[in-house]
Amino acid sequence: MHPFFADYLERLTTLHRDIERAISGLTPAALDWTPAPDTNSITVLVTHTAGAERYWIGDLAAQMSSSRDREAEFHTKGLNEAALKQRLAQADDFARQALDGLTLADLDTERRSPRNERTFTVSWALLHALEHTALHLGHIQLTRQLWEQESEGE
Repeated sequence: MHPFFADYLERLTTLHRDIERAISGLTPAALDWTPAPDTNSITVLVTHTAGAERYWIGDLAAQMSSSRDREAEFHTKGLNEAALKQRLAQADDFARQALDGLTLADLDTERRSPRNERTFTVSWALLHALEHTALHLGHIQLTRQLWEQESEGE
């Protein structure tokens, strides 16, 4: 794997380890809790994050089918901490495989999104995957803080 892609993978897996720390010790009830109407639970956020990475890194950048069901990600419930960490580990493995097949020349290559027919460069898709994961890491951390405040009041 080229050092650029190895560095990319290191950044992605570091974000995953941060997510794992943010969900550590939470019960399934805490993981499924939402702070307000029309917000997502931690379970949904982790599931969606892993699915989105598989889409942007796999489907789009590396042209590897992820068999993603985006809609189902937002209905996920009842998973425990171990199951969510397993999803992150699977996302790590999928990203490693996808990135291993890319070259620096691929970064400038345009790919058509199978979801909406828009065109993106491989570099844009990879950067967006990191950006999206970091954004949802923040959502997960804030949701945990709100859960802890809510559960202290009980």
